[in-house]
Amino acid sequence: MRRAEQARERRNRIITISVSTVLVAGLVGFGAYVLNEKSEEKAQAEAAAKAPIKDEKSWDAKELGRNHVTTAVKYPMKPPVGGDHHQAWMNCDRDVYDKPIPEVNAVHSLEHGAVWVTYSDQAPAAEVQKLEDKVGSTSYSMMSPVKDQAGAIMLSAWGKQVTVDSADDPRVDQFFTKYVQGPQTPEPGAACTGGLGA
Repeated sequence: MRRAEQARERRNRIITISVSTVLVAGLVGFGAYVLNEKSEEKAQAEAAAKAPIKDEKSWDAKELGRNHVTTAVKYPMKPPVGGDHHQAWMNCDRDVYDKPIPEVNAVHSLEHGAVWVTYSDQAPAAEVQKLEDKVGSTSYSMMSPVKDQAGAIMLSAWGKQVTVDSADDPRVDQFFTKYVQGPQTPEPGAACTGGLGA
């Protein structure tokens, strides 16, 4: 009886050690897999951030004024991508505006690292909705209509701009990845809330 009990204890110990070993190996393997996936995602995001965006327009950030002004500003591009601006910024934390917003306040938001999505009457409603969903889930972004802009859909950041025809254009994600709080941002980390609303 004692031998049987010792054999049972030995068998239980072996089973416990075996199961524990398998569990630990599984956890280590899963952890390595997750770390590898995260590393690959990070590498892909970094590569996307460095890759040039097709047909992107750039302006020299040093030549764009950054003064706070109380008067109207005539910008050389529409929508503007930088320049002198009002001291109050537009809220740009997932903010979707259904009416045009003042350029002098929107430019201040770009200075804080926001991406500004604009669309004209030529943009299909389905594409506008997809972009609203993207902006609605992305901090440091805002969206508004701009009637007389050159393209149906335009994305602007400080000193950067691209025109696309659809929300599914891969350049949309590339632009967001590269320029939301991107290296072009004059005041990274500055607030995107506490400014002007609609």
